[in-house]
Amino acid sequence: MIKDISWTCKNTWKRSSYNTMWCLIGCSIGDFGTILFFQYSSFSLPTLAIMTLAIINGIITSIILETIILSKQMKLRDAFNTAVGMSLISMLMMEISMNALDWIVMGGAKLNLTIIPFMLFVGFITPLPYNYWRLKKYGKDCH
Repeated sequence: MIKDISWTCKNTWKRSSYNTMWCLIGCSIGDFGTILFFQYSSFSLPTLAIMTLAIINGIITSIILETIILSKQMKLRDAFNTAVGMSLISMLMMEISMNALDWIVMGGAKLNLTIIPFMLFVGFITPLPYNYWRLKKYGKDCH
């Protein structure tokens, strides 16, 4: 149960923050790249379609980055399976919160230097308690 877990462990917060940071880097590459592509190209899609593609691409780039990092610790296949299995909920939370903020503040899939820090902050904070809980409950992390 969630209430049985101590939420005051500094080491676990540090480790979950580190894991969340790597996930955020991977997700942001695909997410921001997709939004910028549509923002600066002549291709046009509805906002929801762009954001759905951004979320998918963010998850893909995060899995790739995490697989590369994990492959230094384990076999490539195991690294891929770990990246997919342990991070998917965190990545979905991260991606949805970042894109929702973008949509609410910017009115669509649009990036500028003003919104990016807030998107990164929301993308970091949203999955952080889940990542902490997972580390505490299962003693497992991705990196």
